[in-house]
Amino acid sequence: MQRKKAYIDARVKQANINRGIIVLLTGNGKGKSSSALGMVCRALAYDMRVVMVKFLKGMQDSGEDIFFARQKNVQIISMNTGFTWDTQDKELDKKMALETWQQAKQYLKNQSIDLLVLDELTYMLNYQYLDEQIVLDTLNKRPKNQHVIITGRAANKNLVAIADTVSKIVDIKHAFRANIKAQKGIDW
Repeated sequence: MQRKKAYIDARVKQANINRGIIVLLTGNGKGKSSSALGMVCRALAYDMRVVMVKFLKGMQDSGEDIFFARQKNVQIISMNTGFTWDTQDKELDKKMALETWQQAKQYLKNQSIDLLVLDELTYMLNYQYLDEQIVLDTLNKRPKNQHVIITGRAANKNLVAIADTVSKIVDIKHAFRANIKAQKGIDW
């Protein structure tokens, strides 16, 4: 344990760069958005200003929407179409994705925003609803101390490359596959 403590103390001392980071939460497992929301709670505990931009889930009432609506330092922006597979209107989905991205872009320029969550952004890139290079450039030009959390399945290599922290959530077993419906307070 003494060697381990010495090693960890040395690593902590080496980590002396202070700047905003990009956290990418991807993979097929459950918990990407939930993990992001845990970080939102941490940020709010320190009176940080938080914006959450939700792609895909705009029409679904969720416990986090209800909870965060009562918090003073958090704002939620939702794409107003819900799940893309429900609309069956690719042009409308593209239009809504672009409108939602335009709002997100404004927050990515705003130095007063400490943490920006881009929930399910990976889908918008994979479906080519948004221009990937514009998204990457905007992320790279954000204010120096702004943190960004990006969630969604199948993050592409370019998103992985610009992220500072990448976690892949692995799906081992899911209740839905046993025909158990999504549960209030757990899944939404």
